[in-house]
Amino acid sequence: MDYNTKPAIIGGTFFSSIVNIGVADLVTTIVLVFVGALVSFIASMLFKFIIKFLKKLKM
Repeated sequence: MDYNTKPAIIGGTFFSSIVNIGVADLVTTIVLVFVGALVSFIASMLFKFIIKFLKKLKM
């Protein structure tokens, strides 16, 4: 493979996939990304609180 083949394969796959993505799929993906980020943030804040609480208990 020469140095143009890999970008050509990736670009062709990307642009052929973009055409087949519907608006409903895009909206679903955006909502799932938002929910995932929110759950991740809440979980990290909860773990941070638990660790602080446990450290305070040991002192």
